[in-house]
Amino acid sequence: MDKLSNLAKFKATCPYLGRTKTSTLRTLCTSASPRFPTVSKLTEKATKCPVMGPALHIRSTQMVAGYASLAGSAEFAKIPEHQGIKPSSADAQKCPHASKAIAAARMAEELAQAKKAKAAKAAAAAAKPAVATPAACPFHAASTSEAKPKAPTPGGFDYEKFYAEEIEKKHKDASYRYFNNINRLASKFPIAHTGNVKDEVEVWCANDYLGMGNNPVVLETMHRTLDTYGHGAGGTRNIAGNTGMHLALEEEIASLHRKPAALVFSSCYVANDATLATLGSKLPGCVYFSDSMNHASMIQGMRHSGAKRVIWKHNDLQDLEMKLAQYPKETPKIIAFESVYSMCGSVGPIKEICDLAEQYGALTFLDEVHAVGLYGPRGAGVAEHLDYEIHKAAGQSPHPIPGTIMDRIDIITGTLGKAYGAIGGYIAGSTDFVDMIRSYASGFIFTTSLPPANMAGARASISYQKEYNGDRQLKQLNVRDLKSRFEALDIPVIPGPSHIVPVLVGDPTLARLASDTLLAKHNVYVQAINYPTVARGEERLRFTVTPGHNVEQIARLARAVDETFTELGIKRTSDWRKLGGHAGVGLSNPKPVVPVWSDQQLGLLDGTAPAVLHPGSKRVVDQRAVRITREKFNDLLGPYVEPVAPVDALKTELQLAAPPLTTSIPTAVAATA
Repeated sequence: MDKLSNLAKFKATCPYLGRTKTSTLRTLCTSASPRFPTVSKLTEKATKCPVMGPALHIRSTQMVAGYASLAGSAEFAKIPEHQGIKPSSADAQKCPHASKAIAAARMAEELAQAKKAKAAKAAAAAAKPAVATPAACPFHAASTSEAKPKAPTPGGFDYEKFYAEEIEKKHKDASYRYFNNINRLASKFPIAHTGNVKDEVEVWCANDYLGMGNNPVVLETMHRTLDTYGHGAGGTRNIAGNTGMHLALEEEIASLHRKPAALVFSSCYVANDATLATLGSKLPGCVYFSDSMNHASMIQGMRHSGAKRVIWKHNDLQDLEMKLAQYPKETPKIIAFESVYSMCGSVGPIKEICDLAEQYGALTFLDEVHAVGLYGPRGAGVAEHLDYEIHKAAGQSPHPIPGTIMDRIDIITGTLGKAYGAIGGYIAGSTDFVDMIRSYASGFIFTTSLPPANMAGARASISYQKEYNGDRQLKQLNVRDLKSRFEALDIPVIPGPSHIVPVLVGDPTLARLASDTLLAKHNVYVQAINYPTVARGEERLRFTVTPGHNVEQIARLARAVDETFTELGIKRTSDWRKLGGHAGVGLSNPKPVVPVWSDQQLGLLDGTAPAVLHPGSKRVVDQRAVRITREKFNDLLGPYVEPVAPVDALKTELQLAAPPLTTSIPTAVAATA
């Protein structure tokens, strides 16, 4: 992988690097050349440089020479001939020297092709009338052929200049967002490849918290639905887009939260925005009471409603009550808050907020986006988890349980795109409330509905997780393991009782550099979190551990982060303590943190906790949960039938004609038969 952090050293020397934006360089570094997949786009461009071009040619020649005895296929074949061995190309890849030789030869060949292509292009250009170009680096000349922004109308506003200036502001305050090319592999979770399909990394920041994006019953159900109903939904829910899969999913969600009704949106951002905007604009004189750390989707929804918004300090019940008391009880009020706050890992005081809502006549709007699938015996979220044993005893009954915290919440919103590994968002509540939002919310009415296959996959995921608790438990055990390793290494984890593992960096440039270093040197992908997602000075790395990470990967990650903190001189917990503490890290008298999941709920006290994974071990797929999930789709897809492997008639005839075996079958072969 290219060492991204080294580019800055050469920006003052190379005219091209000096004038090219950092974001552009990052894209060129991390993207494979479409013509020459073994090199990056930046390397391909460098072959055209009068300085780097010859240097790359010499270096590639040296690499080939260093492996001269193995560089060609003919030479490779001759080496073991005297032993009677006939190696294949696959055998070559197993040998580190041979594989390097082949890669070196391929790189040299592709660089040579690039040079030839450049010469052919130059010859073609020579036949055209000459055009004056700037001197020095050929990229200055190349840039003249690139598409130029539209010139502003004389006397008019310069829109392109405005765009560039706004982007430059982001670069200057280090809040510019970089998107890495990360492609998660279904068969290798939690491994992904970058822009180069051969460049694999471990993913430590995805919100597919339980790895349900590659769960076999989910994928199987989506394939069956795709074959039956095709790809798109065909329109909005009002026009051809209201399928049986949508209705069944909404019924599944309502049952999950033990609410009378639910409604699916294209995302939970849209669900929050549309619902809060509609409620605030329809309720006469409505006042919103919003936690100061609420998600942007909730903030936007309240703004769009035009209703008054009162901000209360994060999780501060005293501040909330003081502000509620300033309004008459008959005034429509909505307390909007979250169960798990995704960037710091704190958990909202749900029960106490319900008490205040009942006392002051307010509705409760609870965002369970980062909790559904992860908390509670059925995965309904923190509101369910707070009455764990009651909900566990009730099984899969869809009926409300009076007096429970989940029943006291008026409106629950959640996502299908995180723990459930799908896409979409939803609301759940009373029948009339859901019907009102369905009838008035523009974000629902005028949007093409999600494809049936996505709806089927989401429903299969919810159904599976309702029946199997092991993934939730194993995830929490892995979270505890990583947090304890970080604590032992003086890595500053912002304390919290949830599954979120936020590591404080406290500087936007360092946070970005730490992310780049982990990716470049350790094949660890974790995204830096900067302003405006978090406050300035509280920049961090946000790690998410899944049940698919094994103990060796967790240990290796801890070592990689430790080395990166040392290399970059990032403050550790002890350093923050000397400064008096910051963002909950290094405080002199920290409050004890009690995890949401207790030892008893994790099965640590009775020996029922799931086993952690080790290298080579496979994740558990609960067959009971698979069977129940398959049965739910019988009405739309028919009973599931195990696929039969296709039989090659020719091979079958040959096998029948072959003489019978006279020796025993090797164990390894028998095991795979």
